[in-house]
Amino acid sequence: MTEQGVRWTAEQVLALAPDDASRKAGAKLGAAGPWSQTGGSASGAVWGLCKGSGSTPYRTVVDLSGPAYKCSCPSRKFPCKHALGLLLLWAAEELDTPAGAPDWADEWLVERAAKAARPAADGSGRAGPADEEGARKRAERRAARIGAGVTELEQRLADLVRGGLAGQERAGYAAWEETAARMVDAQAPGLAARVRELGTIPSCGAGWPARMLEEAALLHLLDRAWLGVSGLPEPLAATVRSRLGLQPRAEGEAVRDHWLVLAQYDTASPDGRLTTRRIWLRGLASGRPALVLDFGPPGRPPGLALPVGLVLEAEARFRPGSAGLRADLGERFAAAEPCRTAPTGVSTGAALEAYGAALREDPWLESWPVVLGPVVPIPGGRQGRQGGPGGRQEGAQEDGQDAQQSPAAWQLADSEGTSALPVPLTGAGSRPGTGLWQLASLSGGGPLTVFGECGHRGFTPLTAWQPGSSEPVVLG
Repeated sequence: MTEQGVRWTAEQVLALAPDDASRKAGAKLGAAGPWSQTGGSASGAVWGLCKGSGSTPYRTVVDLSGPAYKCSCPSRKFPCKHALGLLLLWAAEELDTPAGAPDWADEWLVERAAKAARPAADGSGRAGPADEEGARKRAERRAARIGAGVTELEQRLADLVRGGLAGQERAGYAAWEETAARMVDAQAPGLAARVRELGTIPSCGAGWPARMLEEAALLHLLDRAWLGVSGLPEPLAATVRSRLGLQPRAEGEAVRDHWLVLAQYDTASPDGRLTTRRIWLRGLASGRPALVLDFGPPGRPPGLALPVGLVLEAEARFRPGSAGLRADLGERFAAAEPCRTAPTGVSTGAALEAYGAALREDPWLESWPVVLGPVVPIPGGRQGRQGGPGGRQEGAQEDGQDAQQSPAAWQLADSEGTSALPVPLTGAGSRPGTGLWQLASLSGGGPLTVFGECGHRGFTPLTAWQPGSSEPVVLG
């Protein structure tokens, strides 16, 4: 087992859990008691039999290079509690040392390896259209449908501005849902998602009219960009197409690097039908950020899970548009290992400059990934209607919340006394209040390295490192 490299920590294993219940159940199975015939291979796999309530033990195997999981239990969660328990045994170096993998584990591992090595039909790594002319005609028909949908949406936005925003609280969400359905019919899912978000803004806290006007303006900008897409520079045209939900016309750049997992968190769609997992990566050699998305259907979490703090050597293929952030993970060349050093941070001024440069490539970009450091969290005054780093107006504090209890009342300031202004905090982790106090507790008035998303309303910290430590702390 020493040939597998540096082992994960228990915290990194439990970070894979799809929910708190799985995390607690997996922790209980992290002892040798219920396990038998455990073992691992130098290629990066672990396996074992776990005694359950029935007479037949559950067969569990994990491919560490994924990570990917296979278990005979009936759970629909990935990883299940048995996979988590097996990984905890491996992290604690409590596995047996069998001569080789059992047949049931070896069969699954061989199948995974064969599937990964199987070339595409055209030898390029992806299947191309069998009928080029037919594909071109379908693309033209779809573009025409999108154009008709965009024209209809422009009329809807014009009616909104003409009639004013005051009546939107009484109008309700139904009209916007109907408009979103029309965008789905027009085969523009990106527009449909933005319309649904627009419809949720009325009555959502103080200052909602300003936020609704902002989002309506961005939606109008996207509409006009599509209507004139043929005259745009290709990088911006690719961004417009991706924002509407169109597949890129060509493959993006492939970058092989050692990718550090900076953050991972889930968000739910407004209707609760889809879970989106956002995984932020950073190339240790290239310094390039990458956003990997994975999706889970109703009742199931996304399948891809990468613990924060791990480094994986892999090829990332970046999609055209979207400021060069979206990427898909391709071939992996080694099992993931914990990073031995914390990432290098930049000043708050450099972070805002990077966000501004990204906005020139993608005006609809909500945030830009930044590692700040060394910085110190400090309490600030009320943000009120002050704009964030991007200059857009922010609504007043909601529900009369005291400034000292709101994440917007805190800031991150450079600890080395630069002239750059502090950036306001918009939240921390998945639970803003909890993550904020974690950040303040970790700092204790001293400097930290903090990764998060820098947007027009401020900075959302997601992961932090204390000085001299390579161990990440996930906020929230």
